[in-house]
Amino acid sequence: MSKAKKFFIGLAVVLVAIQFIHPQKNISNSVSANKIAATTEVENILKISCNDCHSNNSFYPWYYNIQPVGFWLTHHINEGKEELNFDEFASYSPRKKYHKLKELEELVNEGEMPLSSYTLMHKDAVLSAQQKETLISWSKSVRAEMETQYPKDSLIFKRPKP
Repeated sequence: MSKAKKFFIGLAVVLVAIQFIHPQKNISNSVSANKIAATTEVENILKISCNDCHSNNSFYPWYYNIQPVGFWLTHHINEGKEELNFDEFASYSPRKKYHKLKELEELVNEGEMPLSSYTLMHKDAVLSAQQKETLISWSKSVRAEMETQYPKDSLIFKRPKP
């Protein structure tokens, strides 16, 4: 048997074997007490375009059950939640909240969020110009409110030095 044939047989065995391994799903049965406070319009945008990767509840499409796609999706979700989790937002420090909202504005404005790899399969998650403006305006208003609560020289407005 040639080396190439052995390789492809081994690869096929591995691919079949990993179909029986499924990562834990990101599904919560309750609403988090630390969920971000937002208007209904903003909550609807977040639900459709952001929450699959940035909350404690993800919707899993049929192709999640095909490995290694499921592993890849789980990795993406875990990275997204680590970066920003809207269901845990209220537990963040004021500084982290302020900076995450600023990042949200920048990433949405630059078209970097939601990720193109996500919107490729989820066309309804593509943000319209109006939805982008709604998210950015909301974020700016929340940050402006924070600015009235904290002194201008407060550490929440300064990025920590690396």
